[in-house]
Amino acid sequence: MSALKITLIQSRLYWEKPGDNLSMFEKKILAIPDETDLILLPEMFTTGFTMHASGLAEAPEGPSVQWMRRMAVKQKAVICGSLIIEENKKYFNRLIWMRPDGSFSHYDKRHLFRLAGEEMTYSPGNHQGIMHWKGWNIFPLVCYDLRFPVWSRRKKEMDFDLLLYVANWPEKRITAWKSLLPARAVENQAYVAGLNRTGDDGNGIYHSGESAVYNYQGELLSSFRPGEEMMETIALNLEDLREFREHFAFGKDADDFRIGT
Repeated sequence: MSALKITLIQSRLYWEKPGDNLSMFEKKILAIPDETDLILLPEMFTTGFTMHASGLAEAPEGPSVQWMRRMAVKQKAVICGSLIIEENKKYFNRLIWMRPDGSFSHYDKRHLFRLAGEEMTYSPGNHQGIMHWKGWNIFPLVCYDLRFPVWSRRKKEMDFDLLLYVANWPEKRITAWKSLLPARAVENQAYVAGLNRTGDDGNGIYHSGESAVYNYQGELLSSFRPGEEMMETIALNLEDLREFREHFAFGKDADDFRIGT
């Protein structure tokens, strides 16, 4: 199947209130007007971007992951977002890739945001993973990872068609968000989707959203409005991507490298 429909839910978050966030997102997911293949939720969608992990972390298959399973099965779509997980006495900002058959994979955020002291609370991930869905190769990452092009780079052993970022990206640094998303699309010749939250968090930091989807040429495909809670479903075409890569085979001239983990 060459077409992939992705739905981005740009929303405020209730600070450190998992139950309220799950209830809110459930209503929004069930209100998606059209069929979709992939639903994106923000970074730490159950709590907001908090460093209070000890009182909010869940087990690897805790209630929020179980909720994601129910939503994925009900909607017959992948549900993707990150939340706070405790495993082996460590805390992780963990992205969950929940499939509609109830199975899931995960990615632990590699780059921890030093300005907020994230590295003092959470442990970094050290493994990348390509998710396979409906004939697409999809590479999910989290927020601050966007600033590191080497980690986000398409290469022989990490070939992907769609690059995802789920985020709590503050409005005060939104210029970087709006610049780097299309840059990642152009340099990787891949679709890129970035989902950001809206509203103030518990530290009084404002998020303007400005979620976006770009094609492989860095052209904007979405129409998110700053500061608004909204969702949008966008259809991506794999055949168009492959044709573009074949015609403009810039990847053949890329530098070969490996990342030490």
